[in-house]
Amino acid sequence: MRGHLGPACNAVGYVDREVWGINHLYQYPVWSRLKACTLSSPGSGPFREDAPTWCYASFEPEGLLSTISAILSGTIGIHYGHVLVHFKDHSERLKQWVSMGFGLLIIAIILHFTDAIPINKQLYSFSYVCFTAGAAGIVFSGFYILIDVWGLRMPFLFLEWIGMNAMLVYVMAAQGIFEGFINGWYYKSPDNTLVKWIQKHVFFNVWNSQKLGTLLYVIFAQITFWGVVAGILHKLGIYWKL
Repeated sequence: MRGHLGPACNAVGYVDREVWGINHLYQYPVWSRLKACTLSSPGSGPFREDAPTWCYASFEPEGLLSTISAILSGTIGIHYGHVLVHFKDHSERLKQWVSMGFGLLIIAIILHFTDAIPINKQLYSFSYVCFTAGAAGIVFSGFYILIDVWGLRMPFLFLEWIGMNAMLVYVMAAQGIFEGFINGWYYKSPDNTLVKWIQKHVFFNVWNSQKLGTLLYVIFAQITFWGVVAGILHKLGIYWKL
């Protein structure tokens, strides 16, 4: 019998419920942001009146089966680093990265569009691992050409700074700790915060597009901002590490 990859019932959720028990699973699953669950999709919001029961169900986004896929993703990353260490020629390194990157992308596309294993971030499906790892290989190759082969290091220094303080940027930016702290201070209403004001008046209203405004907000107010912060910390010799 073929397995199911939808939110209502899937192997990831089934294994976690059997092993850990439903009381030990994440109580606010991402399913609640789907169109079937809320009219605010893809954002969060109140549930629809006709929302199916699985919208309310607990689901562990970092469960047992998805952890296996995450380990595979990390192993592919280690291989990219292995190539960097053991191959000294630019062409040999690029040949390894590009060939593997495109190979993984092709596998992901075939699995997804044949409905064999659709790309699904919440389940961390094998096709999702192949797609993200393949895309990472191609992007990494592009940066390698620009910085290491062509010597265009100066425009990308902020990426080096972020890498030097990767743990700080991950915790404060990717996990939303800093933004959450800022949002804790508001005027009259919880929706009237500095972050919301910047998003609305500097990005959304100026460009008259929420999608474009969101993209520019991420580029400038998050990536560029934390690049500058990481650069200042680098100049001060401050690094957050274990």
